[in-house]
Amino acid sequence: MAHRELLHRHRSVLPKWLALYYEEPIEIASAHGRRVTDREGRTYLDFFGGILTNSVGYDVAEISDAVRAQIDTGVLHSSTLYLIESQVELAEKIAHRSGIPDAKVFFTNSGTEANETALMLATQYRRSGQVLALRNSYHGRAFATVAITGIRGWSASELSPIRVSWVHGGYRYRSPFKDLSDADYVKACVADLREVIETATAGDVACMIVEPIQGVGGFASPPDGLFREFKKVLDEYGILLVSDEVQTGWGRTGEHFWGIQAHDVVPDAMTFAKGLGNGLAIGGVVARAELMDCLQANSISTFGGNPISTAGALATLNYLLDHDLQANAAKLGNRLIQGLRSVAATHPVVGDVRGKGLMLALELVGPAGEPHPAAATALLEETRRRGLLVGKGGLHGNVIRLAPPMTLTEGEADEALGILAEAIEAVSA
Repeated sequence: MAHRELLHRHRSVLPKWLALYYEEPIEIASAHGRRVTDREGRTYLDFFGGILTNSVGYDVAEISDAVRAQIDTGVLHSSTLYLIESQVELAEKIAHRSGIPDAKVFFTNSGTEANETALMLATQYRRSGQVLALRNSYHGRAFATVAITGIRGWSASELSPIRVSWVHGGYRYRSPFKDLSDADYVKACVADLREVIETATAGDVACMIVEPIQGVGGFASPPDGLFREFKKVLDEYGILLVSDEVQTGWGRTGEHFWGIQAHDVVPDAMTFAKGLGNGLAIGGVVARAELMDCLQANSISTFGGNPISTAGALATLNYLLDHDLQANAAKLGNRLIQGLRSVAATHPVVGDVRGKGLMLALELVGPAGEPHPAAATALLEETRRRGLLVGKGGLHGNVIRLAPPMTLTEGEADEALGILAEAIEAVSA
């Protein structure tokens, strides 16, 4: 009854376009480790982590203690008009780990705001409002970022200050080049990029923005090395490369700390958010100093990089590194993807199993391989009934996304595989 009453109040005062999961939406009331408990007392294993945000799980003492220590000072906020030690220390760590020479960092409140900042920097630096983006991408819900979002269902308006040209490459499963080898796929996408620059732009493009693994797009990714080859073309025209690491950062892919590193290339800028704060609101941009310092007007961020968020984020980053959660993501991601592929082999409704580390997806299809969004919705409900929370996405809404906290254990991975197998069986039937 608690959920039903809250849902009625929610619908009365919040926008109808504010998406909610499940036929009967739930409120998460408490949590510990990788498990959450709803307002009516039902406990679930969480395999979506607040949309990849609770990167190290819930109720982590080191993070809670850091936040409480800052609260105990009485300073919840001061703004960027004043020095903030935790902000400086966090920026130092991120700049060092970015691999970007002479890097500087600017903090925001979200991934959307981070990508807006990257666009402002790139367009100002290049004195151009032209941007290249990948089809099937998602970069946020603000005025410029909806323009570079290549999924119709998440692009609320065509009105934008950005002029966008679209490039193939991110979503291989339904690409016109999907049957090519990795090497030929890369060649085809690079040729497409060059043709788009030559035919759909004035040449002086500001930047290309890419997700190493497309998040909302259903955890889709190209062959490793594509973005290295893209950058060779971009460099010919002086076009900047921006990597959107909002979902792929902090070691989640297992093999690298940043998703773009799988392509053996250093971008001009990276944006980040989500997992850095383990639930606290934080985002930002790390970029070459020349690019970061190109703005001529004054600017501040009232809440970006505030003492509470940066104290918690610093504790989160230290926890990730001290416990080598990147290695855990690689190990358990491999365990999960092997188990999922085994299940998919006997259930044709699962057309594709993909991803890296603890960022995995199941694309659900009909008899002819067509997108099957109803199956994804059904699987979302079946897993919840069995005590597992997962995500949904994809261009057609037919992809189940799995992104548990990076502190996941082997036992929890196996538990989730068992539930997914049962749920897939139920959907298939």
